[in-house]
Amino acid sequence: MSPDPATGTVVESAADSTRVVRTSRSRGELIARLAQRNGALATLVVLVVVMAVAFPSFATTGNLGQIAVQASFFAPIALGMTFVIFTGGIDLSVGSVYALGGVLAAWGSQYGVAVALLLPLVGCGLMGVVQGSIISRTRIPAFIVTLAGLLFARGLLLILTDEGAQTYKVPADSAFLGLARGTFLGLGWPVWITVVLFATGVVVLRRTSYGSTLLAVGGQEDAAELMGLPVRRSKVLVYAVSGLLAGLAGALTASYTASGVTTLGVGLELTAISAVVLGGTLLTGGAGTVFGSLVGIVLLQVVANLINRLGLTNSNWQAVVNGVLLVAVAVGQVQLSRIQARSRSGDD
Repeated sequence: MSPDPATGTVVESAADSTRVVRTSRSRGELIARLAQRNGALATLVVLVVVMAVAFPSFATTGNLGQIAVQASFFAPIALGMTFVIFTGGIDLSVGSVYALGGVLAAWGSQYGVAVALLLPLVGCGLMGVVQGSIISRTRIPAFIVTLAGLLFARGLLLILTDEGAQTYKVPADSAFLGLARGTFLGLGWPVWITVVLFATGVVVLRRTSYGSTLLAVGGQEDAAELMGLPVRRSKVLVYAVSGLLAGLAGALTASYTASGVTTLGVGLELTAISAVVLGGTLLTGGAGTVFGSLVGIVLLQVVANLINRLGLTNSNWQAVVNGVLLVAVAVGQVQLSRIQARSRSGDD
């Protein structure tokens, strides 16, 4: 702004106009970024408030605790999927690996708690290592490799259970049952395990070079290799962690149900992907948050609770609502990404 010598009025200069436009674009980009990362949290808060008003029993300690426990059985899978998607990959095998982990845990429980825990962790983690090695060394799309992993894990599961005819039971006196049924400070152990896992995930993403490497790989893998980053090793590790966490989730479920149920996990990979995308992580990789994925899985559980309260007992309604949410979020992400791109190009 500068005064006109003839009239004494203030005249807006071209530089001032450019500065205003850039400020407006920067604000638009900031708002778009915040909406992309925190949209699920805002939706969850609004939904919880509305449900608490509409259904007085919703906000009870018992109901909220039950939602937290239900979310905690699937949260480890969503956490593993989050880190896989950070790299621009996908893991379609987690549903079958989760079921396999439950069967291995139930079978191993007859030999003690250590075997019941280590067997699914080691077995499922090893599956992740194999898949990650194939993906990183051959560059076969992760979609194809993990789809093959899905079929392999489900086939191995059926072999171990005689085509599903054999259901392994956890002994009634096994201490392994306390893993999912025990409580601490009023919350189930699965909830505390989830809190520790996600807190660790946040630290890994924000405070370690490994987290930065994963985001760099997802942003531009070729550039990450030129920078000398350990791309192959990072991708192998991320699929190993995904498999290990899926096995852990299966073990928790086996502890809760006292058995290894072979029919579990069908379509669970889509639920995990939905939670990650709802939480603001881009499917193309390179951007996202760990906390957002936790919010996404809790949001899906709250929606399931709402569906049950509305009397829509048919499980297909859950799939319909999740599908609508996923499409809405995907469209929103595209629009917000375009806003950010326009803002950056305008600044240039």
